[in-house]
Amino acid sequence: MIINAGQKLAEEGYGVRLVSFPSWDLFEKQSQEYIDSVLDPAIPKRLSVEAGVGLGWNKWVGGKGRILSIETFGASAPGNKLFEEYGFTIKNVYKTAKKLLGKGSK
Repeated sequence: MIINAGQKLAEEGYGVRLVSFPSWDLFEKQSQEYIDSVLDPAIPKRLSVEAGVGLGWNKWVGGKGRILSIETFGASAPGNKLFEEYGFTIKNVYKTAKKLLGKGSK
């Protein structure tokens, strides 16, 4: 879903970078040069998509970033229904990223 949303943005001329972020601990142990090569400090508009609580993501998305996450507990339904309910769809990730980027941010 994230890849599809990123491809759609790229097709519209937006420069996008998709980063898989499986471990904050391992990432923090890397050199600052490496960290900056993955999360370029010159790119302040970042979107994290976390199928869980967003706590802690502010450190990585920064003050101009946005976190798409689940901030409630206890929902029960098939996975695809929950993803749709919480906005983990191509359409919503695309829409959220586009809103974050705003006009003139290609």
